[in-house]
Formats: sequence, C-alpha cells, structure tokens
Amino acid sequence: MGRLEGKKAVILGAAGEGNMGQVIAKRFCDEGADILVAGRKEEELQRFAGELGGHYALCDLTVEADVNGLADTATDKMGGVDIAINATGLGFLKPFLENTREELEMMSALQLVGPFQFYQAMIKAITNSGGEGGSLIQISSATATIMLNDHAAYMGTKAATDHIIRCIAHEFGERGIRANSISPGLTRTPMTAGVDQVPGLVESFEARYPLGRIGTSEDIAAAAVFLASDECYMTGENLQVNGGLCLRGNPTRKDQELMMGAIAAAS
Repeated sequence: MGRLEGKKAVILGAAGEGNMGQVIAKRFCDEGADILVAGRKEEELQRFAGELGGHYALCDLTVEADVNGLADTATDKMGGVDIAINATGLGFLKPFLENTREELEMMSALQLVGPFQFYQAMIKAITNSGGEGGSLIQISSATATIMLNDHAAYMGTKAATDHIIRCIAHEFGERGIRANSISPGLTRTPMTAGVDQVPGLVESFEARYPLGRIGTSEDIAAAAVFLASDECYMTGENLQVNGGLCLRGNPTRKDQELMMGAIAAAS
C-alpha cells in the first residue's frame, strides 16, 4: 500500500508538461492518492489527468473566483481535500532599481495574494471534508533564505508566503492541519531549461552544493510525499531540499565569471 493511500490531493501549478507540479502529482498518484491537477492550460491538464486516471480543473491563481471554484471542484470530484500543494511561480529576474510598480503588483498577485487565497480556500475544503486534518505544502525557493542578484521581487514574495505558511501552522494546528514549505535550489525543470546554455552557470552552482549536483523535481516530490503523509510530525517549517546550498549561498557574478574562465582554460 502506498504512503498516501486514500488521500485526496490538489496540486496547483501542474499545467506545464514535465514541470515540478506534474512530477509531484505523478509521485502522489504512485503512492495511492486521488489527484486533482490544476492550472491555466486545459489541453495539457486534460491529457495529464487522463494519464494519471485523476481529475483536473482550470484555475488562474490570481483570480479569486477561480481559486474558490477549485476548492468546490475538488470537493465535488473527490469528495473532499486532504492535501493541497501550490507549485506555481514565475522566475522573474530584473535588477532592483528597474522593477516597476506594475511588475511588483504582478509578482505579489502571483506569489503572495494568490497563494494566501488558495490556502484560505483549501483550509475551508479540508475542514468541511470532516476528516482529521490535512497537509498544505508551499513550493518556495532557497532564494527566500539566501541572496541572488536581480531576484528581489521573486525572493520577497516567496519569503512572504513562507511566513504565511507559518501563520497557518500556528493557527490551524489544533484542527490537525499541517503547513510547510519546500525550498528547492537551482532545479532541472522546464522553467530552468535554458540554464545549460549559459556558460559556467551550472558549474558555478554545483561548486556551491555540498552534495555536488543541482536538484531534480523528483527530489522535491520525495520531500512532498513525506510532508503529505501521516508519518509527518512537522508543521510551520521550511525544508531546504537543495543539497545543502543554503550552507554556502548562491554563486555571485564573480563566481560565474571565474568558472567560465576555468572552463575556457580547460577547453
């Protein structure tokens, strides 16, 4: 029997082929969970849900009616919610002084206000299910803890949502609801597909990882299984699933330039 047998899980941010949300959903399905995947691309969601034998729903995280509708759809299709995961995000990079108000509002809508309302809706769905609590999981980032150039809007909104998760853990633990974050570092996903084309970038990151490699979506899915399972006696925490990157910090521009020079000298 799988570790999530009988659990009902909503994974938002699973509309991109092979993305982290889909890898998590596939692992959850393998562990016995009933799955509902959500996002903004109906054709891909329908294909992927059919592959898993699960359910899907369209949901734009920045639209409150969509988020509330997602909770209703999950209840209608699965009979309730035990696990809810927000795996959405936008890898927005821009120098600090060049960020516009419109861009800051866009990032806040996607990575702070949207997740806040998503968890409000999922908490209501969990408590209305009549079960014994549930698990909320926020896919955050190592950069919410350590520094990286040109990432301020991304980092700030991710860090803010990590604190929202702590607030949820504090307030709803007595109802059996756990809330935790997972912080990947540089991870091979469709969103980071271009990193291999940047000379020296992967090598400069690998030099900062005590475990010697950048992460995979499978690493994150494995951690999510633990947080979602009844084995987990943890709440309000941020799991740094990034090979020890936070022990050393992200590479600087100088690190990358030095690595590029070393690669050029060796070739």
